Amino acid sequence: MNPLERISIDPAIRFGKPCVRGTRLTVGEVLEYLATGRSEAELFVDFPQLSRADVLACFAFAAARERRIRVDPAA
Repeated sequence: MNPLERISIDPAIRFGKPCVRGTRLTVGEVLEYLATGRSEAELFVDFPQLSRADVLACFAFAAARERRIRVDPAA
């Protein structure tokens, strides 16, 4: 499975924010959890429905979004 297939965007769930498929956890929430210094092990204790593949999919989604950002060289 392509990692990005683990991420879904549905306007009826969390106002269309990208979520881990089958959950209401947004990509941003997963990344913010880890960015605050909590470990992946802590994430899995707090959210047992997540898998390592889900976390990697969140990273892949964020990386793909980063590649699409346009930079204005004049700015």
